[in-house]
Amino acid sequence: MLEGINPLLTGELLLHLDRMGHSDSVVIADAHFPAWALGERVIDLPGTTTPEVVAAVRSVLPLDDAPGLDLMESADATVLDVQRELMAAAGTDEATTRFVERFAYYDVAKGAYLMVRTGETRKYGNALLRKGVVGHPSA
Repeated sequence: MLEGINPLLTGELLLHLDRMGHSDSVVIADAHFPAWALGERVIDLPGTTTPEVVAAVRSVLPLDDAPGLDLMESADATVLDVQRELMAAAGTDEATTRFVERFAYYDVAKGAYLMVRTGETRKYGNALLRKGVVGHPSA
């Protein structure tokens, strides 16, 4: 057990976040997302929501600026409540978040270093975070 570390950040998850380099990405996926079909490294965190896992990951991982966060665009391109929660958890807003069409999102996600599958049941509750430079003044 470690002090000051969000309890959702398991040892395995921390290990992979630490191994990620600048601009490597992690997908925080909802329960509907095909994480095991797309990802080489998948960690399951059942019983969690994507916003709470994004907040936990962001407590130790700075975001890149090119962009730092990708969200899957909803079918009618409206910003859903879960997406607003994801942006708030990541510390971003609509101006600094990239929205990616659903099938294009799958292609972007395939290149992720890590996928974390949550128990999130709301549709379009997926977030791709790119790791920034640790210790950088803007981090």
